[in-house]
Amino acid sequence: MDSRELLNLLKKTGALMEGHFLLTSGRHSNIYIEKFRILEDPVALDAVCKSMAQIVENKGVELVLGAAVGGILLAGGVGRHLGVKHIFSERVNGNMELRRGFTISPGEKVVIVEDIITTGGSVFELIELANSRNAEIISVVNLVDRSSCGVDFGVPSQALLQLPSESWEQENCPLCENNIPITQRGRTGKQLETV
Repeated sequence: MDSRELLNLLKKTGALMEGHFLLTSGRHSNIYIEKFRILEDPVALDAVCKSMAQIVENKGVELVLGAAVGGILLAGGVGRHLGVKHIFSERVNGNMELRRGFTISPGEKVVIVEDIITTGGSVFELIELANSRNAEIISVVNLVDRSSCGVDFGVPSQALLQLPSESWEQENCPLCENNIPITQRGRTGKQLETV
């Protein structure tokens, strides 16, 4: 699946939305991507996971790591296409943790998968989690990078689709200044400094 196909799929499924949104990062934006319109469709999910797996298929990946909730489906699909174990982290009191007996072994070659990146906060937390177990991070692979100028994770990273979108801190949000009502979409349990 190339970036044009993914963009068309986002539009066709109604995943690409316009309005005034509070993002998981705490920033406000006029664009929101409801990833679950893609993830709920088994054919679309399989296609994006296959494309994500192809990015790292010859790099010796031993483990796929994602974050609950959207990352569970992506990690499972990418892991299936690579034929390797896949696990996910969960937020406990605002912190990313491995639960359910999931482990990362020292030296294990890990690919981190993510759905939508704006600031990369969740990915940085996954990187920290993998590094704390002395894993070798092969790459970060994500569905959509909506950051305005890319995020440097300090490891190789690639998105299926680059879709730069504006976002603002609440105090600088032109949508707030114009009294446009805000819509809160799905949340990951990440504790925000500004709401």
